[in-house]
Amino acid sequence: MPDHKSPDITPLIRIMARLRDPDEGCSWDIQQSFSTIAPYTIEEAYEVADAIEREDIEALRDELGDLLLQTVFHARIAEEAGHFAFQNVVEAICDKMVRRHPHVFGNDEESPGWEEIKAAERKAAPGKADDSALAGVANALPALLRAEKLQKRAARTGFDWPDSEGVIAKIDEELDEVRSARTDAEREEEIGDLLFAVTNLARHMKVDPEQALRRANRKFERRFRSMEDEAGEDFSALPLKAKEKLWQKAKMKEKSSP
Repeated sequence: MPDHKSPDITPLIRIMARLRDPDEGCSWDIQQSFSTIAPYTIEEAYEVADAIEREDIEALRDELGDLLLQTVFHARIAEEAGHFAFQNVVEAICDKMVRRHPHVFGNDEESPGWEEIKAAERKAAPGKADDSALAGVANALPALLRAEKLQKRAARTGFDWPDSEGVIAKIDEELDEVRSARTDAEREEEIGDLLFAVTNLARHMKVDPEQALRRANRKFERRFRSMEDEAGEDFSALPLKAKEKLWQKAKMKEKSSP
């Protein structure tokens, strides 16, 4: 392997310790806890994904730094409470990566696969044992991503549609149930079932549902802005039929552009 110089993260750790100093630190940083900065951690992860999607390497460098800061922030809070320090985080992930890649770091050619190793880790984890195939799928994941992970776990046990046609039929069934719903609670439940089924279809067709929806969002935004530019300040006052014509024009403009 190439001999790369190990990066020194000590300055960042020291900066965070200073920011959290009760006497000389930043009042905002001092007040934070795991729960209050968790939303920022999630936001930074999405900003990393956005930079990758836009192929903006400079932004990716900055966003990765912001995400790393979140790790250091959580580790500092944990260290202050006597739980663990940043170094323990590094040691734990290094141990995990070596353990999960015995074919790279060991000599056992018949070593278990990634999922088998993860399942064994979950069973050995402290706390109440959870032997379900769905164990370890975090509740805090975005709903679309969690739905996909739950479906993949269930599929490993054989509980899955044999092909996408069965999923499409299920989507039709769920649409009928949405139409039949009468109360707000029923509509919420049936639309949830419909979204779950559509996520299942994406999985069967080997489409990343999150990425597909992000692209659909960008397409809608692009076309809507084109409509606004075409209509000018009078856009909101236009009747729906006129807006529909602008929408179709925006679509045709996209299709005709190289």
